[in-house]
Amino acid sequence: MDAVPESHAGWTFLTNHARVLAAIADDHHARIRDIAAHCRLTERTVQKIITDLERDGYLSHTREGRGNIYRIDPSKVLRHPAEAGLTVASLLSLLVRAEAGHSPSAQ
Repeated sequence: MDAVPESHAGWTFLTNHARVLAAIADDHHARIRDIAAHCRLTERTVQKIITDLERDGYLSHTREGRGNIYRIDPSKVLRHPAEAGLTVASLLSLLVRAEAGHSPSAQ
């Protein structure tokens, strides 16, 4: 059994739901194990987050062989009233630009 990821003390800018969604956007074929490792979460936590995202229509999946292919609905609006009108596509676009700014080739 894999070790539980090291926990983080203090606050962060992104929720675990946003981290999981971004990881799936990066790889629609990612296994829960890989998403958990990338996000530093347990597999059980990732599974619960995926269930939340699917239940509310942000994410869906289809089986392909032994794995899943995830589909994100980019038109879904974020849930918090302060983010009214901000779509999943907008959020992911911001995260992708931020990640691109961290790549070694961008320096």
